[in-house]
Amino acid sequence: MCGICGFNWADEHLIEQMKATLLHRGPDDHGTHVEAGISLGHRRLSIVDLSDSGRQPLSNEDGTVWITFNGEIYNHAELRTRLEQKGHVFRSRTDTESIVHAYEEYGLEFVKHLTGMFALAIWDAPRRRLVLARDRLGLKPLYYSLDSNGPSGNAVRFASEIKALLVDPRVPREVNRQGLFDLMGYEFVPAPDTLFKGIQKLLPGCLLVVEPHGGARISRYWKLERRDVAPTEQELLDLLERACADHTMSDVPLGAFLSGGIDSSTVVSFLSQSMPTQLRTFALGYREASFSEFAYARRVADHFQTQHTELLVRPVDAAAIERSVWHLDEPTTDPSNLPFMLICEEARRYVKVCLSGDGGDEILMGYDRFRASKASAALERIPLPFRNHIYRAIVAHLPDDDHKKGARNVLKRFLQGALLPGAGEHIRWQYFMDPTQARELFEPQVLHSLDLDPFAPVKRWSRQAPLERGPREQYVELNTVLPDSVLMKVDKMSMACGLEVRPPFLDHRVVEFCYSLPTERKLHGFTTKWLLKRGMNDRLPPGIATRAKQGFSIPMKNWIRGELLELTRDEVFSSRLIAGNFQKKTLERYWREHQERRHNHAHLFWTLLNLSLWDRLLLSGPRPSPATFPSGVARNPTPAPSYAASNT
Repeated sequence: MCGICGFNWADEHLIEQMKATLLHRGPDDHGTHVEAGISLGHRRLSIVDLSDSGRQPLSNEDGTVWITFNGEIYNHAELRTRLEQKGHVFRSRTDTESIVHAYEEYGLEFVKHLTGMFALAIWDAPRRRLVLARDRLGLKPLYYSLDSNGPSGNAVRFASEIKALLVDPRVPREVNRQGLFDLMGYEFVPAPDTLFKGIQKLLPGCLLVVEPHGGARISRYWKLERRDVAPTEQELLDLLERACADHTMSDVPLGAFLSGGIDSSTVVSFLSQSMPTQLRTFALGYREASFSEFAYARRVADHFQTQHTELLVRPVDAAAIERSVWHLDEPTTDPSNLPFMLICEEARRYVKVCLSGDGGDEILMGYDRFRASKASAALERIPLPFRNHIYRAIVAHLPDDDHKKGARNVLKRFLQGALLPGAGEHIRWQYFMDPTQARELFEPQVLHSLDLDPFAPVKRWSRQAPLERGPREQYVELNTVLPDSVLMKVDKMSMACGLEVRPPFLDHRVVEFCYSLPTERKLHGFTTKWLLKRGMNDRLPPGIATRAKQGFSIPMKNWIRGELLELTRDEVFSSRLIAGNFQKKTLERYWREHQERRHNHAHLFWTLLNLSLWDRLLLSGPRPSPATFPSGVARNPTPAPSYAASNT
């Protein structure tokens, strides 16, 4: 796992500056390759083949093909054998070298031969060709800019993180207002856009190829498709067991995150059987009992006899929030970002690689929003005007509850999502701004320049999806929320600590199998993850496979009314970015409603707090460099944690 960067001209000083902003992603080593027409940079986090032969950028035998690569290729040994049989000569044990020879052998089809997570750049000197590629599901991020602001005209810049691109003073720092509008609803900016105008994300499963006479072209080498599968729990468990075994490829210590939910418990169950030493597990909890899962994680840890560490998270301070904003590059305001960063900090004290249960909810329809969509479909026989009148009347009279869920909060959230247009699919219940709020929140001159269809990004994907509701909603989920929010959190928060996180549920073979299952094998009635629960029920401690999903979030609504009240208020109401785009009177009214517990506006104010900090740190502040890192960000060891840790 590493950080990569580069551009299509020679400038050794600039590439070194870009590399410096990625130090946290690769504290073990670094390298540069500069020649006419290309500059490649690399920061290394050594996981496989710790010797100098694994240094990057790495080339083929005659130095005509170079690569800078971030990720892991789990089938590299098998791929290496095939390539050696075809006459390719290897100099190291790294998975990186297998990619170089695969490109030599298969050309642009090389990427179809890779199983793993990756973002990479290949420079083909004889063809003067630059190839950028991102893995099928988007586990590793890759940003780029295409413009005419290069030394020799058309410029192509790329990096694992946006801040590396911002080092070049020719890259403008301007807010993308359409992205700002989308962020307020989705908690992320849907790809390919970012919150920076002119900087884009390469979509998962895509190649970007730049050639002297062909310009820049993007092509898709993989997409989700349904196929015939054996829809049995044993088939699913066999695939997951193989994926967990593949994901243990490492020459450094390895552990696992454990929440006590079925996904992370499944991963721990397979690892505990195959690991040669006692598995280390890490759990996170809170003082607020309705948000904490310690008891469930302990039961699983005791059952599988892991070496277990617990972290009790206290309300975080401004420094921790600044660190998360800095590392995210652009706000993705899922409240689980912060606790995930904290548990990564603790895990990094013991291991360099952690496996996680991320992806299980997406591939097996585990989120409440899938159930809400199914329930709402049954209510659509009620005429829309009458239904909306009833819903709005109920929502207006339901005060907020301090607990995480509870019947009142669940009902209110269900009704709020059901009021939104059906074109939003199940994402309606993950969207946090209705059209009335948008008109109230944004300044009129801002709204005039925007596409105000809240679900335009959803429609772009649903139009490509199957007609049936279940597969269509999963297709949207796996192409939007998963890569642009969940996996950005996993990558950015773990790499902030120099920790590699691997999610076996997102092995593309597992994903393809689950996507092809009949919907009833995933959402059976209103039981989510039905097939996995059947398969794991006897393998896990009693009650773990069937307990309700709790989620990996934090009591943000309570903290904004308490420990984070002053910080949030001061940042939101003093920010020039917020003042220039949002209506102050509306924000003041929403603030009163939240503090008086009439409504829960935590998502709004958490997003605005992140925006204010993002503006100061990355948009309007000094251009990124090691000297501008927020306190504690740039170097290991990690800063003092906002939690108490204990081993059990």
